[in-house]
Amino acid sequence: MTVEGTAERKTARGGSKRTTAKKATPTKKATQSGTRNSARSDEAEQDQLVQLLTPEGKRVEHPDYAIDLSPEELRGLYRDMVLTRRFDAEATTLQRQGELGLWASLLGQEAAQIGSGRALRDDDYVFPTYREHGVAWCRGVDPTNLLGMFRGVNNGGWDPNSNNFHLYTIVIGSQTLHATGYAMGVQKDGADSAVIAYFGDGASSQGDVAESFTFSAVYNAPVVFFCQNNQWAISEPTEKQTRVPLYQRARGFGFPGVRVDGNDVLACLAVTKAALDRARTGQGPMLVEAFTYRMGAHTTSDDPTRYRADEERLAWEAKDPILRLRKYLEAEGFVDDAYLAAIDEESETLGKRVRDAVRAMPDPDHMAIFENAYADGHALVDEERAQFAAYQASFADAEAAAEGN
Repeated sequence: MTVEGTAERKTARGGSKRTTAKKATPTKKATQSGTRNSARSDEAEQDQLVQLLTPEGKRVEHPDYAIDLSPEELRGLYRDMVLTRRFDAEATTLQRQGELGLWASLLGQEAAQIGSGRALRDDDYVFPTYREHGVAWCRGVDPTNLLGMFRGVNNGGWDPNSNNFHLYTIVIGSQTLHATGYAMGVQKDGADSAVIAYFGDGASSQGDVAESFTFSAVYNAPVVFFCQNNQWAISEPTEKQTRVPLYQRARGFGFPGVRVDGNDVLACLAVTKAALDRARTGQGPMLVEAFTYRMGAHTTSDDPTRYRADEERLAWEAKDPILRLRKYLEAEGFVDDAYLAAIDEESETLGKRVRDAVRAMPDPDHMAIFENAYADGHALVDEERAQFAAYQASFADAEAAAEGN
């Protein structure tokens, strides 16, 4: 099945059957060295997570969030995460080979993105950051379109209105304002669709996010704020950004917040679906904090070994979102070796398709950045264009000199 096929797959929603069960408690984190890591561990232990699938692959229930999926839907979530991870790995490799200028990996955040992405209806609208590759997959955006932007040959490569998936936003936090305004428009139109805005823990410190919270609360806008708390805003840990868990910030603005196990695809699906349903029925905004972890670098220009310990990463590897769902599927007899092998084969086919497509893309025009900056031209832009052209020419001069020697 191609990525186009995934866009046609029905969203896993609805029909949840509640059962009496114990309230889910957060998985205890492994002890980390240093005050920084122990503080984060204490925070995770003291504040409840909504969890439906433990790191060991055991199914648990939650009194407020329930979901009942068929084996086919569960297999679909597994497939989504595996293929998304494979695409992400291929993009990272392509950047290392010089085919892309930059790449922001989602490694470790597959459950948060696929779970929330599959909770969306076709008429809902998504405002992403620059890391929502899994959500893009769920909305039917071809992965090669994502890579065109990171190669510098286009500004996104897809029509946002064809998938209800806005172009990637590089400016930190600004998309929450766009989402709030769009949601207010949806409300005035009388539609029953919802809007979702994705952002990270670092963006939660931006004024744009606070303004979005204020406006959405006052106007009761049908918007869900989905924060992927991956523990690190580049090199700044969460405890240097906030004194309370991020989901609790919503209370001060007048709407609810909830923290979900961001490595649990079932919990992310259930919580996001409930938040979206709440928004659609006129109950206003909600903040979902997906408590997860960025397994790789912030981007390919970053070196996480300079600011975080390997022990922390290893502790989170034990909570791998794909592995925990696979354990559950195997334990329930929902998959066999042939199915798993077929998914692996499909992921390799996807990797090759993406690799071939990127290598077939043209090289970016280095001078195009100066075009359309001003409608009628500008003296400073002209000066900068000339300086950059001279800089580019210096490489050719150096190569010619080297060949002459």
